[in-house]
Amino acid sequence: MLTTIYIDADACPVREETYKIALRHNVSVVVVSNSFLRVMQHPLISRFIVNDSFDAADDYIAERANENSIVITADILLAERCLKAGAVAIAPNGKAFTNDNIGSAIAVRAIMVDLRAGAGSENIGGPRPFTAADRSKYLQVLHETVVRLERG
Repeated sequence: MLTTIYIDADACPVREETYKIALRHNVSVVVVSNSFLRVMQHPLISRFIVNDSFDAADDYIAERANENSIVITADILLAERCLKAGAVAIAPNGKAFTNDNIGSAIAVRAIMVDLRAGAGSENIGGPRPFTAADRSKYLQVLHETVVRLERG
């Protein structure tokens, strides 16, 4: 079975980088969003627009994720669902989600949600800004992941 990269595309800063790696390795990409996004025109790249219901994009990706899938997402709960299906999950900053680190990532997420709810969003910052180093790390991790899956 061939590798497929699924991009949780709403607010994803690394779509172009993903295309670059996918085309180099002849891997298909499915860009999933709940609104129209421009995607590169290429036979290996497709777009799927889900309805705007809560978690529709996540559900679409999680239902298709398997051991031949790479899922690009910043959504920790989607990453967990995909890991359970045997997929590889990578954040846009290049951090690979694994079975060993997903539990602590979920716990930190829950703590941050509680802190923001109690303190007000003006007192608790969000994620740090996306950097060129994040982009570079992402390219490296995605390339290595695709090569590893290609080798079986």
